[in-house]
Amino acid sequence: MKRTRRNHAPGFKAKVALAAIKGDKTLAELAEQFDVHPNQISEWKQQLQESAADVFGGTPKKKADEPDIKVLHAKIGQLTLECDFLESALTKAGLLSARK
Repeated sequence: MKRTRRNHAPGFKAKVALAAIKGDKTLAELAEQFDVHPNQISEWKQQLQESAADVFGGTPKKKADEPDIKVLHAKIGQLTLECDFLESALTKAGLLSARK
């Protein structure tokens, strides 16, 4: 049976992961039942187990690829100051028109 790469709804993933946690069927049986690769089921099961506490008000872990908002705001402020400084200096030197 050839499986194609596809996106699954979060509800479907939760259903499959819960069935895997329940343990009534093997991964192979679940893979056949839900038409999903056993490795994918294992991954969803692990994700569910790692984030289960969040459902009950736990603090969600910050993802590694999430940007730090404070750092981004600081960078925006720095770049704004640099642009304003350069605009002022170029205008005083007569290299930039005073009107925008």
